[in-house]
Amino acid sequence: MHMADALVSPAVAGTMYAVSAGTAAYAVKKIKLEDLDKKVPLMGVMGAFVFASQMINFTIPGTGSSGHLCGGMLLSAILGPHAGFLTMIAILAIQCLMFADGGLLALGCNVWNMAFYGCFVGGGLIWHVMTGKKMTKGRITAASIIGCMLSLQLGAFSVTVETMISGITELPFSVFLSVMQPIHLAIGLVEGLITAAVLVFVYEARPETLFGYQPAFGNAGSMSRKKTVALLAVAAILIGGAVSLFASGNPDGLEWSMEKVAGTAELSANGMIYRMAEKLQGLTALLPDYGFQTSESAAGTSFSGIAGGLIVLAVCLLVCLAIKRLKHTGADKGNIGNEQN
Repeated sequence: MHMADALVSPAVAGTMYAVSAGTAAYAVKKIKLEDLDKKVPLMGVMGAFVFASQMINFTIPGTGSSGHLCGGMLLSAILGPHAGFLTMIAILAIQCLMFADGGLLALGCNVWNMAFYGCFVGGGLIWHVMTGKKMTKGRITAASIIGCMLSLQLGAFSVTVETMISGITELPFSVFLSVMQPIHLAIGLVEGLITAAVLVFVYEARPETLFGYQPAFGNAGSMSRKKTVALLAVAAILIGGAVSLFASGNPDGLEWSMEKVAGTAELSANGMIYRMAEKLQGLTALLPDYGFQTSESAAGTSFSGIAGGLIVLAVCLLVCLAIKRLKHTGADKGNIGNEQN
């Protein structure tokens, strides 16, 4: 569901950048109150896992379309909505800058459409309501499916609204919406099943890793926390380096919808801002379309999956360390103020 720059006007793009940035600032403020020591390795590993998983487009039978994991619900069910949202921003920013996946101008829209709903609606609201009182495999599965389907429906709706308000493409709102919603309902169902499988594994391996789990629920788990995190890290490498080679070649839900409505997914927009964004993205995209610039070999895809995952992991760790420094700096200033009083 990564939007291209041609779908959004500069005004809409700027507004969504501001809204997404404001939400990120709120997430930083809230995460400073949490135990960051436990979140540092998890944010990095889960960020790499979701990045790798997003490279795998799965076919939606009978449609000619495909979908991929968004991951906001999955991240938030483990990290919590605030840490999950910041991790998703890191993933989307790296996809945009390094792999030219999604427009640079549209990055604020993509953060909102793919990260906000998955993290705060799916992971924050649905997950909390359905698993807060009694966490079981059945509740985890139901929360995953409902959360992912609802999140993708809201995200698809936002894409059509942002496109309509921008008014720079020939995509009639009602027609575009009628195509976008059903295909993303199907994609959301598949994502929900994948998310449920991962979360049930974590629940059986180390349930305390899940956000909101209480020891009173009575499941001790079969693995240590370190082993569980290590297995997720290995899975991220295997998915990015090998499984990604078998991704569907069909257009994703957004591209498929655009082709149905406009006859093409290759839309363009004129203007200095668009040219500047395209030029800047061209400079930063060292592995455009998840491959080498001079070759379309499978090695480029594998390299992109592994390298991208490692970069996401590093960025997430740096974000955590920066937040920890801000937290300690704030605490030190508070202590100095108390001593002076």
